[in-house]
Amino acid sequence: MATKRDYYEILGVDKSAGEPELKKAYRKLAMKYHPDRNKGDADAEQKFKEAAEAYEVLSDPQKKARYDQFGHAGVNGQGGFGGGVEFDVEDIFSRFSDIFGGGFFGEDIFGGGRGRTRSRRTIGTPGSDMKIRMPLTLEEIAFGTEKTLKVKRQTTCEVCAGTGAASSSDFETCGTCNGLGEVRQVTRTMLGQMVNVQPCPTCQGEGRIVKNPCKNCGGEGRIRGEETIKVNIPSGVSNGNYITLRGQGNAGRRGGEAGDLIVLIEEKEHEHFIREGNNIYYDLGLSIPDAVLGSEQEVPTLKGKAKLRIEPGTQPGKLLRMRGKGIIGLNNSGEGDQYVRVNVYMPKTLSEKERKAIEALRDSENFDASNQTKEEKGFFSKMKDVFS
Repeated sequence: MATKRDYYEILGVDKSAGEPELKKAYRKLAMKYHPDRNKGDADAEQKFKEAAEAYEVLSDPQKKARYDQFGHAGVNGQGGFGGGVEFDVEDIFSRFSDIFGGGFFGEDIFGGGRGRTRSRRTIGTPGSDMKIRMPLTLEEIAFGTEKTLKVKRQTTCEVCAGTGAASSSDFETCGTCNGLGEVRQVTRTMLGQMVNVQPCPTCQGEGRIVKNPCKNCGGEGRIRGEETIKVNIPSGVSNGNYITLRGQGNAGRRGGEAGDLIVLIEEKEHEHFIREGNNIYYDLGLSIPDAVLGSEQEVPTLKGKAKLRIEPGTQPGKLLRMRGKGIIGLNNSGEGDQYVRVNVYMPKTLSEKERKAIEALRDSENFDASNQTKEEKGFFSKMKDVFS
């Protein structure tokens, strides 16, 4: 699969570009690669669609925010994880009528007046979005995973293929709007004629009426059902992030566009680790002999057990760094580390033999706390160094 180009690069703008600059850049590209100007040129048509996709995302504040945070992963049709915003040429004209209508692509240039003569009729009513929570373990977040969801939602009626009619002949043209899907009301004012265009109240903008409804769905074109959906979770997501699955929400009424399924990420509390960005922290308990004499300890990591060398004389509170043992960032933006904080265990009770051994060390110069050098930093100083 070809790598998608950066949306800002496609439009030739920087990330601070506002709506007027985005629209201007898109209009320029749309003029250059418009299909009517480049008949039979598949490359030009692809660039025309590519520019429309970039503008579709960057002109929407919410989509732009997701794209700036997650890249293409945050805005594609399968939640970042394969798909994309898909258009055909006619869909582009309907989405951006403010750009293509009103003489921008007028008959004097292309001879079609496509933007002005295109009907406003829409088929069906769009389905609603759905939201679902997805708890993830730290291991799943660290390396990415694929999840399977069972979702109860409104699905397209298979009997009528979502039309809501018993057969293809069970439609009639709406008498109110004559099939246009809209009604216009002209009002004369001091400033001239004002035209108010509204969806037809009789057919709800469809331009047609169902004479004989489908018995399976009662004319709705959709029924309640349960479906299995696979979701690819990228590594590095955080609690509160969400993944939008385009068209995986409730089916639209009578062929209307399906809503989206929004998957909200919830991070489960881990038994051993605390997360800080892409780094993780683990508390390791050591005995006094292991801290004084040094040892090799087995510690848990996100990939299983690993050996960690404890140097002789390791001080309580010392942070030991295990490189590359943390979380892989979004879009493979680097791998975090695992930090191990040393805690030396002090026994509360001692046998007589143990007490005599400790007493014998009390006056030893090497066990005199005043010998601690200035270079041996306290715990809070070490934490400051880690985050600075």
